[in-house]
Amino acid sequence: MSEALWQFSDLVAASGGRADGTPSGAITGYTFDTRAIELGNVFVALKDQRDGHDFVTTAFKNGASLAIVSEAYVRQPGDGALLRTNDPLKALEKIGIAARARLSSDARVIAVTGSAGKTTTKEMLRACLTKVAPGRVHASEKSYNNHWGVPLTLARMPADTQYAVFEIGMNHAGEIRPLTKMVRPHAAIVTTVEAVHLEHFPNVEAIADAKAEIFEGLEPGGKAIIKLRNAHADRLAGLARPTNASVLTFGFDDSADVSGVMTGDDGAYQKIDVRLRSGRTSTIVLAMPGHHNAENALAVAAALDAAGAPLESALTALRELAPPPGRGARTRLSAPGGDVLLIDESYNANPASMRAALATLAAVSLVQFPRRIAVLGDMLELGPAAPQLHRDLFDAVDEAGVDLLFACGPLMKGLYDAAPSAMKGGYAATAAELTPLVLSHMQAGDVLMVKASNGTKLGALVDAVKTRFAKAGELR
Repeated sequence: MSEALWQFSDLVAASGGRADGTPSGAITGYTFDTRAIELGNVFVALKDQRDGHDFVTTAFKNGASLAIVSEAYVRQPGDGALLRTNDPLKALEKIGIAARARLSSDARVIAVTGSAGKTTTKEMLRACLTKVAPGRVHASEKSYNNHWGVPLTLARMPADTQYAVFEIGMNHAGEIRPLTKMVRPHAAIVTTVEAVHLEHFPNVEAIADAKAEIFEGLEPGGKAIIKLRNAHADRLAGLARPTNASVLTFGFDDSADVSGVMTGDDGAYQKIDVRLRSGRTSTIVLAMPGHHNAENALAVAAALDAAGAPLESALTALRELAPPPGRGARTRLSAPGGDVLLIDESYNANPASMRAALATLAAVSLVQFPRRIAVLGDMLELGPAAPQLHRDLFDAVDEAGVDLLFACGPLMKGLYDAAPSAMKGGYAATAAELTPLVLSHMQAGDVLMVKASNGTKLGALVDAVKTRFAKAGELR
């Protein structure tokens, strides 16, 4: 069994709830998903698309030590210890706040938001910090970055954590503010501000304002880390300064506080020389393709320095870090007569990340993979401008030298219709309909890049490609 994460009496006090029974074993973690329960976990009965109270008894059957429930919940046969509260989510938030408060004064917390690159940057930080403080790094799992994911991640944080990394996301204004005030970071990164979530914002400036909420939770003397070459950098910096934060900029520009010079890119590794305003220098060897990932790595260097982590030794972790699933992972597959390269960008998409992915596709060696195929699906939550934003991608598709274009979804049809006949590989309204069209065209020597918002479900097409062709090896 895992080491106890909380003492029951401390947990009851932190939650403001009422104990109904006593756990028979140690409290080892938290979850809201009965399928993910490990022995000793606390099950939190959240109400979302489904009511977690319907699964309390199953949670105990699967090994839960305790369930956080509402006062109105009626105990069922087989239930164990209950922690009764007015609102299980509010109780989880209080537990998360208490978990943050019990960290030692020398612990350092980093928060990450942005229109693109949040999860990748968070995973870079996790790897780098684990390199220098193994066993004492805590970070968000998957993309647990919303109103329940952040307090859940806080509640799971061990008291002896030295470095913690939190991803914080939003779809609406005001969503980041309460989360960053729970996290209380010492450094906060805004990776970039782009035209995403426009369904809920009047313009991109309003998105920048919402992202800048992350600075409102900074600890005294904290660092606000901003990409220098972004149209909204000055706006972000202006919103950070009233919090008494120090603003640190990053980018491939000599005037950035953390600047980089690209000194090598062989398709597998990017080599970046890094210089800090203090005069410190280091080198990054990054096992992720793309200029956008290189910029994320500079943001990581800025955050590591702000957190007082040993910079040079921490950055060595980036040589071994593959992209997260659905965010640029590369797989070499065997086809009759040669290999196929699959680039999986199926987890998320917006106009900026779509252009970045197409630029990465363009950088793949034509000697090894002479035919470029792009499978593009709808970008969601772009509001009334969505049709035009999809059509506007054609210049990036053309500049990437795409030989065959496949499109999925009603919004991406506008882009497909704008393509010349020779480039059109196929269109379908759904991923399920598009998959056989793509598979029928694939052959040795292809590089296939799949990019869409997760709701388009093109991840299933990625799985089908992997099933059709034998795996030849991983590429980073």
